[in-house]
Amino acid sequence: MSTMTPGSVPATKAARHARIVQILGRLPIHSQAELAKALAEDGLYVTQATLSRDLIELRAEKIRDEQGGLVYSVAQEGVDQGRVARETEASLARLARLCAEMLISAESSGSFVVLRTPPGAAQYFGSVIDTTGVNGVMGTIAGDDTVLVIAREGTNGSDIAARFVSLASEGLGE
Repeated sequence: MSTMTPGSVPATKAARHARIVQILGRLPIHSQAELAKALAEDGLYVTQATLSRDLIELRAEKIRDEQGGLVYSVAQEGVDQGRVARETEASLARLARLCAEMLISAESSGSFVVLRTPPGAAQYFGSVIDTTGVNGVMGTIAGDDTVLVIAREGTNGSDIAARFVSLASEGLGE
């Protein structure tokens, strides 16, 4: 199945992501277990949680193949560079749950919003915000416990901060 010899792929996140894109572009992968097996053949052993985060960060989606089955697919590099925000009910519900779990505070200054999270959660949280395509958000920059949200031109940062606080309340079921 694999064209690389075991252990030939460095155990870095970037190398793992590149290998996942290669595998998904070449093989019909129906499940995370199949993908983990293909990665293991290259000497890349990952947990299901890591693989799940990788697929989110790569914006992998399940699409129908020629036989009607669902397979993972990743858009080609560069295709998604100018993406338009595309909030969906499901992605917002997921973001609301994460806000309820991770958001400690949200403050704004002009077109910037600073979101505080527990230590170690900011990069994942920022990635989910980017993947969700929140209206008015151009992108995020994340550290260990802080996410900087950059608003699009004409969008007020205080409105975005208030939106994240509101999403946190929704995620709690209030």
